[in-house]
Amino acid sequence: MRERRILVVEDERTIADSIAVRLRAEGFTVGLAGDGPSAVEAARREPPDLVVLDVMLPGFDGLEVCRRIQATRPVPVLMLTARDDENDMLVGLAVGADDYITKPFSMRELAARVHALLRRVDRAQAVGPQPIVLGDLEINQAERRVSRSGVEAHLTPTEFDLLVHLAGRPRTVLPRERLLAEVWGWGDGAGTRTVDSHVKALRRKLGADLIRTVHGVGYALEVRP
Repeated sequence: MRERRILVVEDERTIADSIAVRLRAEGFTVGLAGDGPSAVEAARREPPDLVVLDVMLPGFDGLEVCRRIQATRPVPVLMLTARDDENDMLVGLAVGADDYITKPFSMRELAARVHALLRRVDRAQAVGPQPIVLGDLEINQAERRVSRSGVEAHLTPTEFDLLVHLAGRPRTVLPRERLLAEVWGWGDGAGTRTVDSHVKALRRKLGADLIRTVHGVGYALEVRP
């Protein structure tokens, strides 16, 4: 089995080198880029299996890098941000990021996030081609395409996986901790804001009425005829 290739896009060389050392120790092939234009070119030249992407970059920022990379092919993106600001996180999710981690972070946590993202990709590739149709919502699992009332929405890989998970149990309230464990593969229950941010992105793309919040518990997918 070939080694997975990770593209690390970070302009602070010390951080980039530390990430690369840890990921190589985890068995990955690692490429490095220090600015926006070189990151896009590196992804075009040697398509990565996953991108670790800093938001603040010279040339153009990580959000634009994410847009350009995702425009050519879907690839999991773990975004690095120096600010724990929900608006920044939501913008990152909107342009195609699948997960985010706030600086400073431990290399152990970063490696765990990378492995979890790649596991989700592997599970998605193993899913059968059965479509899901719930009212006006149509999910084509084979092509990983989603539409509502005939209008197609572009979802990130993680948004798609979360939607499929909720659609597998329509109208059933799923706790945030359970979603973290079953979709993200996180077992410690931390990071419930990650679930909240992805739900907000799904509502923005598919309609605010699609997912119901049960305060203090979790979320349920609501469908209409």
